[in-house]
Amino acid sequence: MDTAEHTVTAPVAESLRVGGMTPLTTIDYPGELAAVIFCQGCPWRCGYCHNTRLQPPRTEAPIGWHQVTAFLSRRRGLLDAVVFSGGEPTLQGGLARAMVQVRNMGFKVGLHTAGVYPERLARVLPFTDWVGLDIKALPEDYPAITGVPGSGEAAWDSLYRVLATDVALEVRTTVVPELEAQLPALQSRLARAGVQRHQLQIARTTSAV
Repeated sequence: MDTAEHTVTAPVAESLRVGGMTPLTTIDYPGELAAVIFCQGCPWRCGYCHNTRLQPPRTEAPIGWHQVTAFLSRRRGLLDAVVFSGGEPTLQGGLARAMVQVRNMGFKVGLHTAGVYPERLARVLPFTDWVGLDIKALPEDYPAITGVPGSGEAAWDSLYRVLATDVALEVRTTVVPELEAQLPALQSRLARAGVQRHQLQIARTTSAV
């Protein structure tokens, strides 16, 4: 295990606010059998979000981190990976230590992120094996989607940071009618940036958790 994993200076994993969990999936980490941990909280308010109950920073019925690790302990040898999703996982300070703990249990670590916090994302990349990065649109079109000025610059900054590492990357874009006309320009820009895997997905209206 990389020695950097033992020198993480961050809030403890037990502080991670978990709003839900999927015990088994074959689609959230390509090629791996995985469990998904849904982290609570997201600062963006995308109109097509299918996990709106994960947007508030806290939930009335959180899942304790000890419950998560107890479950994972029973799944050693049965699962290949654990994916941290959300919400926006990088919102939470306990993410890095949670990732390290999961890795030390023998699982690969996946991360679903919208690239909201580029610097925080960079800090957890050393503990990440695969990233599913949500690139919603060209940078200038982001505020109309997220309701947050500067959100596009943050997301694309996150993209470039992941591309500068050896971490496996899949870029994902949710196709909504109002953005379909910009899709060719988006695909072209992603290709020029060096993205090799770009997955299109249809907007869903039902929650994943």
